[in-house]
Amino acid sequence: MGLIKHTPMRLQQVSDQDLVKLYIGGEEYVIEELLRRHKSKIFTSIYLLVKDQYLAEDIFQDAFIKVINTLRSGRYNEEGKFLPWVMRIAHNLVIDYFRKEKRTPTITSADGTDVLNLIQIHEESAEERMLREQTHTDLRKMIHHLPDEQKEVLIMRHYADLSFKEIAELTDVSINTALGRMRYALSNLRKMMNVKEVSVSRS
Repeated sequence: MGLIKHTPMRLQQVSDQDLVKLYIGGEEYVIEELLRRHKSKIFTSIYLLVKDQYLAEDIFQDAFIKVINTLRSGRYNEEGKFLPWVMRIAHNLVIDYFRKEKRTPTITSADGTDVLNLIQIHEESAEERMLREQTHTDLRKMIHHLPDEQKEVLIMRHYADLSFKEIAELTDVSINTALGRMRYALSNLRKMMNVKEVSVSRS
């Protein structure tokens, strides 16, 4: 017995979770309602990060292609959490873009000092430059190892220069929660860098 086709008016009353089930069940037209429902928020969050409309549109399209491919392949298992799941996909694509562009964040503590000491040296030697570039590469790799929630806040704060108020609104959490995630992210990065320093000194 096939699924009953909903009219556009009725679709607006269907939950995200049920729309996803309809789509997976072969009712491909419902993706338009999911897109209509969430496009503005997802696109805005991407645009605030990359600050370029055309780039934001490209990343948004890539994100929805990934969403559709995941749904079609039967690998979707985020029941009841469709929007946060799509936002994570979009933000991971933004992170990938920054990584490819080799942009490096300056991560500062409350007193304004650079936590990771990634200071540009004007009269640096070839060896110093190689060490600095390696440190930047290592940092980007370490950021990818952070839990999604911590990685998201760190990228928004230090790559996109958003305030914690803006981050809280984009991620649907309180400002205190966003601050807490940032503290954990910095703490985890420091631990990873300390582990790397120990392993290098022993090698």
